[in-house]
Amino acid sequence: MVGAGANHGADMGSAPAIQGYFKMALERTFSIIKPDATRRNLTGKINAKFEDAGLRVVAQKRIHMTKAQAGVFYGVHAERPFYDELCEFMSSAPVVVQVLEGENAIAKNREVMGATNPADAAPGTVRAEFAESVGENSVHGSDAPETAAVEIAYFFSGIELVG
Repeated sequence: MVGAGANHGADMGSAPAIQGYFKMALERTFSIIKPDATRRNLTGKINAKFEDAGLRVVAQKRIHMTKAQAGVFYGVHAERPFYDELCEFMSSAPVVVQVLEGENAIAKNREVMGATNPADAAPGTVRAEFAESVGENSVHGSDAPETAAVEIAYFFSGIELVG
């Protein structure tokens, strides 16, 4: 019976099927679940929010950054007054680094994360629910395609992106 109707409706030559397939422009973004969240075992709850929003984890690993690694990663903030404290915090406990994929992934990830200051974050966002402060705000996400490409390459080789 498998052969009788197996291809019913799956005409790969039909224009609507092809157009629908190619219309969705997938984008990748970089995400970190920060030490304050990993300490409280929130990785699954945070990832559920990303997945519920239509994002898919295509690469993920739990690492313990050194202060030097955090310093390189956050190098764009080297002249800012919070830089040393940020590097100290990011190297204080394990983090989960990951690549998220989906339609408009960068904007969607930032929406799911919520405002940097948890007091300003919309209800239901990661930071509104889980952040402890402006500095310990549970997650990091890329802000632009160029940033995402650099951040992804810092932690992942191409072979690790398996979406």
